[in-house]
Amino acid sequence: MLKNFVRRIGLMNVLLLLVVLSIIVIAEVRFLQGEKLEAIFIGLWAPTILGFMNYLKYRK
Repeated sequence: MLKNFVRRIGLMNVLLLLVVLSIIVIAEVRFLQGEKLEAIFIGLWAPTILGFMNYLKYRK
């Protein structure tokens, strides 16, 4: 099942999705630790990376 998923969307996309997921988790942890502005700054990286992925996908 996982091999089919990786084969379907590509290894680089899977790695970037894992990075986005880890960024979201890190931002949540920072927010709960009281570092609200830092958490917001870090949390904005996730949609930026997803937008960059979409740009690269539809650039052709």
